[in-house]
This record gives sequence, structure tokens and C-alpha cells, in this order.
Amino acid sequence: MAFRLYSNDLQDGAKMPAQQVFNGMGYHGGNLSPHLAWDGVPEGSKSFVITLYDPDAPTGSGWWHWVVANIPQDTRELPQDAGYGKASLPAGAIQTRTDFGSTGYGGAAPPQGESHRYQFIIHALDVDSIEVDEGSSGALVGFNVHFHHLGSATLTVKYT
Repeated sequence: MAFRLYSNDLQDGAKMPAQQVFNGMGYHGGNLSPHLAWDGVPEGSKSFVITLYDPDAPTGSGWWHWVVANIPQDTRELPQDAGYGKASLPAGAIQTRTDFGSTGYGGAAPPQGESHRYQFIIHALDVDSIEVDEGSSGALVGFNVHFHHLGSATLTVKYT
């Protein structure tokens, strides 16, 4: 079985539901992180990292909307709204700084009139944890993931 990321809240290739859209910057979404689940985990996986990234943001470097690192190897899903603590993250998992300047989930918020892709990516790693903390940027997490990467799976939604 191939490594796969799926959700009860999102459909790959579809529009992001309002409950996952940012609440601010002119948007009035629910800003709830979605339920995410995965299977077909690569052999040797010892931990996971989940990221939400907008490659279309007009920054030259995209936009990190959510980063969860050090998810234990026996975890196979995150409940809806784990991004703000209403549902808990697994023990040992941490959320790092997003491009909104804080930790936690930040939903879709493209500039008015633009359509953007939002990539939820799970990375399987060959270590129990990577050396990051709540202040780490998405780029720093990605740098650490690069050296321990066993495989990844992506679920992409769009928002205009």
C-alpha cells in the first residue's frame, strides 16, 4: 500500500471548506485544522511531521500555514481542531511558528481575487524527533526533515 494522507473534512483537489479558512485578514472562516489520517506508512518510520504550505503566496518563498513536528510513530491521525488545542495533539508532538508569526493552525487567506493551492503534507522520518522548537520556522523544520525523510504523502485543496 502506498503512503497516503486523507481527511474526513477535505477532499483532494476540491475547494477548502469554510471551517478550515482563516478568521482574519478579511476572511471569516472557522480556522479549524482539519481531521487528517494516514496509512501505508514507510517501513522504518519513527516519527512524522505535518505541514500546511501555500506555494502560491506572493512572497517568493510561499507561506507556512501550519507545522506539527515530532508526531510519534504509532499515531495515524490528528482530530479536527488539534491546531488550537480544542482537540489534543499526541504526546511529544509540537507546533512550530507559522508565517502568521505564531504557532497553531492558520487557514487559507489568499489575497482577494487570487486562487491558491494549500498542500497538507505528511513526512515520515527515520528518527524519533527532530531538533526544533515552537519558535522554529517552517523552513528550518523542512531543512531537518530533508535529512531524515523516508517518504511523504500530500493532500491538496484550493481556495479563492
